[in-house]
Amino acid sequence: MNFSEVGLLALAVYVGILLCVGEIANRSRRNLSPGDHFLGGRELGVFVLFLTLYATAYSGNSLLGYPGKAYRVGFSFIMATGFMMAIIVVFHILVPRLRPAAIQRGYVTPGDFVRDRFGGQPGGRALVLAVAVLMALALANFLLAQLKAMGEVASLVTGDLIPYSWGVVGLAAMILFYETRGGMRAVAWTDAAQGILMAVGLITLLGWLLSGSGGMEAVTLEVARVRPEAVAVPDAMGCANWLSTILLLGLASVIYPQAIQRIYAARTGRALSQSFAWMTFMPLLTTLVVTLIGIAAIPRLDLAAGAATDGVMPVLLREWAQQGTLGQAAAILVFIGALSAIMSTADSCLLSLGSLLVRDLLGQTGETAAQTRMGKLLAAAVLIAIIPLALERDLTLWRLIELKMELLIQCVPAFLMGIHWVRQSAFATLAGLLVGTAFAVGLTLMGTPQWGGVHVGVIGLGLNIAVVVALSIGERQGIPGDTPLEELA
Repeated sequence: MNFSEVGLLALAVYVGILLCVGEIANRSRRNLSPGDHFLGGRELGVFVLFLTLYATAYSGNSLLGYPGKAYRVGFSFIMATGFMMAIIVVFHILVPRLRPAAIQRGYVTPGDFVRDRFGGQPGGRALVLAVAVLMALALANFLLAQLKAMGEVASLVTGDLIPYSWGVVGLAAMILFYETRGGMRAVAWTDAAQGILMAVGLITLLGWLLSGSGGMEAVTLEVARVRPEAVAVPDAMGCANWLSTILLLGLASVIYPQAIQRIYAARTGRALSQSFAWMTFMPLLTTLVVTLIGIAAIPRLDLAAGAATDGVMPVLLREWAQQGTLGQAAAILVFIGALSAIMSTADSCLLSLGSLLVRDLLGQTGETAAQTRMGKLLAAAVLIAIIPLALERDLTLWRLIELKMELLIQCVPAFLMGIHWVRQSAFATLAGLLVGTAFAVGLTLMGTPQWGGVHVGVIGLGLNIAVVVALSIGERQGIPGDTPLEELA
């Protein structure tokens, strides 16, 4: 059997295992309440919680978008490791206060916190809706990126035995099935296996690249010869872009609905703390590794610009498979690991999207089975609507990352400031969110995604915070309906 046929067989076996896990998780459920379906009954222990955080954080963006970006720009993308580390730092600002409040008050979605903190104030309901809209758009964007990544990996690794469109549609259907059947339990259990496969596969691939190229020093010299600009020291604008990207992804990633829901789903605060402690080392194990893979591919591959560079990883796998039986087996392992990471993020997005739509947009905040069923149906409808967009292959995964982050970062004041500053008002937070979003979206539509290397979303966040602070301080009367911070702590 050639590599394409082995890849197809491995994919079939893997999908079959996922379907079995979904059915086992379905039989393990306690009831059909939102808390049980969307949060796994709040029972995730250290090991599973860590691996589901890991597999969700490192997705199709990481395994296709990051190597593609590193292939395009070279060593300057090494800052990607920095922004992934920044995410862990920012989590430590949010989690110590959000986690106790979530357990005490039974939060299921991010909007439950916003409703609890600001809902009794003028503009509170509008703020909940605005945050929900931005988060839903970001989740839809994230889901779109995963669908595109699944199609790319399936098509390139199987030699088009599974065409791109079939990969998108077929794997989306598989995710919808096991996520709908098993909820958070199925997602977390599959994430655990997927995270292990991803880590082992990436380290193995990097080892092959470096050993076959004479080591990192030899790779660097060859990159400098083939493309000198890829090893150049960034100029002032490049450094500004570094800082901007660290702020953009470091802040916005913490507000991912699926990340916040894993805070709620932890069995204990200790389990959550230990999981985040282990996550501290994952950027070195994953982000740095995929960046080096993209750089090592520069002298080996000659890919067209744009979206074609998202195929760096699958093309390398096909090349590796030609090195013999051992190389073929290792390449298949990486292929399944990469696909696992992509699917783990897609199922997390789908799960969070269903809960967010029914609870935050529609305001159905109870614990009934009917609300769970409605969330499943809404998530399925969004997935079906996104599939035609995923069939368009021109947009790079890295650009999709930036677009969703520039929306999501405007929700930061509602969480990171709102949980610490008692004087912050709902009206001020809503006004800041609208100003920041209008600025970022407006300039993006005008074709100006950055100013001086700084993302317009980051500049929009600056305007957002300024409006929040100015309006909150400017209110002379007490803030009606405030939730005291000591009650949230």
